[in-house]
Parts: sequence; structure tokens; C-alpha cells
Amino acid sequence: MTPAQPYTVQIVEWSQQHDALAQLRTDVFVEEQNVPVEIIMDDLDAAGVHVAVRDTAGNLIGTGRMILHSSVPRIGRMAVMKSWRSTGVGGQILKKLCDAAKQRGFGEVMLHSQTHASPFYFKHGFLSHGSEFFEGGIPHQEMRKHI
Repeated sequence: MTPAQPYTVQIVEWSQQHDALAQLRTDVFVEEQNVPVEIIMDDLDAAGVHVAVRDTAGNLIGTGRMILHSSVPRIGRMAVMKSWRSTGVGGQILKKLCDAAKQRGFGEVMLHSQTHASPFYFKHGFLSHGSEFFEGGIPHQEMRKHI
């Protein structure tokens, strides 16, 4: 995107932003994809690194999180409003989370991609790792990226 992006990408505190972040996840995962709500919300959120993307009016249009509980941080809960998909928002969420991992001294990140979204992650430097598996009734592929 050009320097004049129509949105801002920021690391935010879950404790201050949880209602809005949880609502966007619910809209994307539960309403659109029929993922059970208990899968998209867990006790790892409080300790996670969260990104919020807001349009110029301040509306939340994208989010993602990274969990730092192992030697390889795990990116997940990537959700972008349908009207903002294919505009670069998802890539900016990934960049912000990868930068945050690198700043914390990590050399690699991983994620569980819905199989249909794997080309998006390939485009951003992630490679498949292991066999396909199911999460929430949806086929997934573990993917990793050296940062």
C-alpha cells in the first residue's frame, strides 16, 4: 500500500480492547465460518500480543494475536472485516506481529492456517510444516516463517 494507508495498525492491550477484538473475531469466525465460540476465545488472550487495525473513522477492521508461551511464538486469531479483505490489512497484521516477535528476540514464528488461506501466508513468506489437520471442523496447515 502507499504511505497514505486508509488505516492504522497498532499493538494494543487486550485488557483495554478486548470487547472490540472479541466482537470482530465473533463476526468473522462464529458468524461467517460457524466456528464454535469457545474455540475463538481462550485464557491465552490476557498474555498475548494483540494487533488492532482501525480505519480513518476509528472503526476496528482487523485484528490478530501472538502467543509467546513456547520457543516459537504462534500467530493466530487473524480476522479482517469482509469489506476490507484483499486490501493489505491482513499482511500488515502479519508484519506487525512478526516485527513484535523479532523485537522480543525470536527468530521464527508459526501459525495454523486454514488450508484455503495458505496461499495468502505463502505470499508473506510462510512455509508449510507437517500434515494437514482439523481445528474447529476446518482443515488447517501449520506454517512457519523465519524472521
